[in-house]
Amino acid sequence: MPAEGLLLPLRLVAGRGTTATIALERAKIPFTLHEYSHDPRASSYGMEASEALGIAPERMFKTLVAAVDGSALAVGVVPVDRQLDLKRLAAAVGGKKAVMAEVTVAERATGYVAGGISPVGQKKRLPVVVDASAMGLATMFCSAGRRGLEIELAPADLIRAVGASVAAIAS
Repeated sequence: MPAEGLLLPLRLVAGRGTTATIALERAKIPFTLHEYSHDPRASSYGMEASEALGIAPERMFKTLVAAVDGSALAVGVVPVDRQLDLKRLAAAVGGKKAVMAEVTVAERATGYVAGGISPVGQKKRLPVVVDASAMGLATMFCSAGRRGLEIELAPADLIRAVGASVAAIAS
């Protein structure tokens, strides 16, 4: 658990979990939680999680928010050791061009803080695209809605939980 001074607005509901974990429980989707002590000096939240939990980077996914064609937001879920291909993300949601959303815009739209943005349980229902590499995995990891907490679940369950599409969006 993070030190008391490092706690963020955790979006815990009645001490039961984060918005993401509660959404998965309500949908009866099986998952496992993995917690680690987040270091605020870490330069990459995803790689930090991968290293702290001893999980291969290709199984640990980051959730990134982009603005497509100037305004509409979309979410890309890609392995932490790869980059989001913005042009491919735009194409996957029917757009032409995408740019990374400002952090404050992403946080406001999802209801989560950067480094803890989960594809599950977001404040606004945004289109989600999961990188095709996830489909070859038995389980994958993504943020559970706060820094230092990860969800492990089957890729098909994540896709079902958020109504995601699958495309090759990582480079």
